[in-house]
Amino acid sequence: QVQLVESGGGLVQTGGSLRLSCAASGRISTYDMGWFRQAPGKERELVATITWLGGNAYYAQSVKGRFTISRDNGKNMVYLQMNSLKPEDTAVYYCTARVGGQAYSKSEYNYWGQGTQVTVSS
Repeated sequence: QVQLVESGGGLVQTGGSLRLSCAASGRISTYDMGWFRQAPGKERELVATITWLGGNAYYAQSVKGRFTISRDNGKNMVYLQMNSLKPEDTAVYYCTARVGGQAYSKSEYNYWGQGTQVTVSS
């Protein structure tokens, strides 16, 4: 069992940067981790995932080259560095975890945080 708490969201102008953090209550060293986001009126969508050893990261096409997912298993932390932000990145961002390999669908993830709001102004 793991509990996840996101932080680092906020209001930023177009082109700005934010770094989201996800703190886990338990050891996450054997969990594959991910970030999803959900904009108003839209489905929750995958942003990025990272395998439990951190050796393989996957990014949605919409964020590739702008966002970077990373993790520190010693600190039970996962991060999402977001650069060159756009208004379409505005959403609630969720940290998520699963055991059993990298996955790309929200239904495959077992644990979720409460989310942190990111708003990008134009």
